[in-house]
Amino acid sequence: MTAPSKPAPLRIGLAGLGTVGIGVVKIVQRHADLIAARAGRPVVITAVSARDPQKNRDADLSDYPWETDPVALAQRADIDVFVEVMGGHEGPARLATEAAIASGKDVVTANKALLAHHGHALAMAAEAQGRVIRFEAAVAGGIPVIKTLTEGLAGNQITRVMGVMNGTCNYILTRMQSSGLPYETVFEEARQLGYLEADPNLDVGGIDAGHKLSLLAAIAFGTKVSFDKVELEGIGNVSIEDITLADDMGYHIKLLGVAQMTGRGLEQRMTPCLVPAESPLGQLQGGTNMVVLEGDSVGQIVMRGAGAGEGPTASAVMADVIDIARGTRLSTFGRPASSLADPVAAKSATPAPYYLRMTLLDKPGALAKIATALGEAGISIDQMRQLNQPDAADNKATVLIVTHKAQPADVAFALDQFGPTGVLIGAPVAIRIEQV
Repeated sequence: MTAPSKPAPLRIGLAGLGTVGIGVVKIVQRHADLIAARAGRPVVITAVSARDPQKNRDADLSDYPWETDPVALAQRADIDVFVEVMGGHEGPARLATEAAIASGKDVVTANKALLAHHGHALAMAAEAQGRVIRFEAAVAGGIPVIKTLTEGLAGNQITRVMGVMNGTCNYILTRMQSSGLPYETVFEEARQLGYLEADPNLDVGGIDAGHKLSLLAAIAFGTKVSFDKVELEGIGNVSIEDITLADDMGYHIKLLGVAQMTGRGLEQRMTPCLVPAESPLGQLQGGTNMVVLEGDSVGQIVMRGAGAGEGPTASAVMADVIDIARGTRLSTFGRPASSLADPVAAKSATPAPYYLRMTLLDKPGALAKIATALGEAGISIDQMRQLNQPDAADNKATVLIVTHKAQPADVAFALDQFGPTGVLIGAPVAIRIEQV
């Protein structure tokens, strides 16, 4: 009898040898037998690409042919899957990914920015070629949220996606809360620790997390990716005073992403919110991520894990590679790209309580004027207190108000009415309270 032939290995070309790329190399080298057993065939690295072949890296790369141009790597005849972990939504990452698809390669990427800006076009191109794009590592690091949405919850109508999706912001906010240090001090600490992107606004401005939310929303609600429609507000204006006051009331402040489909259209927002301190999101510490998914049949599920780093992100990359090795073929966003709808963007209109902090002139009737402005906007007050004794020297006092549930538009209208009262000093702070 003729012995059965061994299955051909899946050959990957790895573009990017930074933290994540080296993590992929280590997993392939360390777990070759385990991966082959689970995938049903060996997985091997055929060639790699990075700008500097001479740079010292924490892995043995001597056996791999080297391409300094990732487009050349993507076009090699001896690779089946192009793994892109370079980053950036234009330039080499985009060109190489497009070249890989045109050359008949499957793609695995950790690049949320690339997909947030060009995901639909890339998905259309891949599906026209009979290829797949997998991107588990692009959202929430090691948490398998893409697989959960596209596979585990495929029988559900998703009603809401929510989560903390940027570990750097969560580190800064929880560090402020635990240490009492102001934002500027903790921001610099995070920079020194290497937690911030080269452009820090990608993190603290909410852009990185907004990219991720837009990808989850596309999968959850069957729409084209619409990052440009995400309401974005970073954490730069969150003060230590608000962190402390929220803690006193039993809340923690998080940069929280929320996406849901409503009768008016698709709501997507990435903004600071107060969440109950005892909730899973409220208890989330440090650089950890958490994603909450809600479906009509499953109810609510919560997933927590490392949102970045060599091991967790490389683990997610390899999960996609192994699926391809097994023969699993899924549309990029869980359904054919040609069927994805153009989303109707909707500003958030879901009622919620709001935390309001303001500084008022200490004079008779000042607080009554603010209460009247809220009443005229249709907003009722749950709690209201003066936080400190009036300062005789500058004749001002800080006031905290917590509203009952109110429409975001009504809150915005009320804030506009505060100025003409003549009793407000500086800009008021308004933060949504999200019940989770």
